[in-house]
Amino acid sequence: MKTLRPPKLNKGDAIGLVAPASALADSTKLEKAVHYFELQGYRVEVGKNVGKVHGYLAGTDEERATDLHAMFSNKHVKAILALRGGYGTPRLLPRLNYSLIARHPKILCGYSDLTALSLAIWKKCRLVTFHGPMAGVDFAGTVDAFTEEMFWRSLTSTKKLGRIPFPESPAVHSLRKGTARGRLLGGNLSLIISLLGTHYLPDFKNSLLFLEEIGEEPYRVDRMLTHLRNAGVFAKAGALLLGQFTDCTPADPTKPSLTIEQVLRELATRIKRPILSNLPFGHVSQKMILPIGLTVRVDANRSVVEYLEAAVK
Repeated sequence: MKTLRPPKLNKGDAIGLVAPASALADSTKLEKAVHYFELQGYRVEVGKNVGKVHGYLAGTDEERATDLHAMFSNKHVKAILALRGGYGTPRLLPRLNYSLIARHPKILCGYSDLTALSLAIWKKCRLVTFHGPMAGVDFAGTVDAFTEEMFWRSLTSTKKLGRIPFPESPAVHSLRKGTARGRLLGGNLSLIISLLGTHYLPDFKNSLLFLEEIGEEPYRVDRMLTHLRNAGVFAKAGALLLGQFTDCTPADPTKPSLTIEQVLRELATRIKRPILSNLPFGHVSQKMILPIGLTVRVDANRSVVEYLEAAVK
């Protein structure tokens, strides 16, 4: 299947905002996000069901899927951004019209629970989507300069993105040396685990697999990583790119536990692949964008990640 890259974003284009998972707890974040994008020279279309609440979901499955379909169908909308993650995106996967999405390839950006949506779309459509900032989280207040620069450059430039200039702190470091080249695939660890055994999970052969997590105790992260190893996922991947595993600490520090750093270092002794750790993506304020499906080179000897092509056309 041919890889689809979405058209680049131009000033004056419309950006669609959707809530495929949980609802925004603070409605003012929607207003702030709209204001931010309008100041940058874009128009904003808000999904008609964005304000809905259905328990822990931003409306029913049908309402959230309807908003996604409407944004992909809208000829004026050139990029679709999730307002937030939370929970609920995997429930939409059987409802989505993947033929519609493939006929109208557009920028789709989000992280956390959006992992399920991005990986399913790659599997079904081969459309490059973006593991990156969300409108109601990263653009509804003070915007981190690194996140902002990477976001706009990735979505508006048809030039090869090249080497990623990581922030000095916290430092990216190597857990296992080596080099590799392949397509970026990955996202939130829990969401990838939730797709195992389904037909929405891509083949990770020769991929550069990126993983991040938040709020899970080290033993739970260990269990999920072991699940991936036992399922043969790591044996297929060409390299691992690990995020910062935010707040992944023991709930009771008085009880014996490995640290998350120990869990990851033990993993590196078992996985004979180049591994970079502490990369800025996912549940952190400084976010690189990871275009799912893009060809990338990693040099774990020098802590280098280089994007070998443009993410948009």
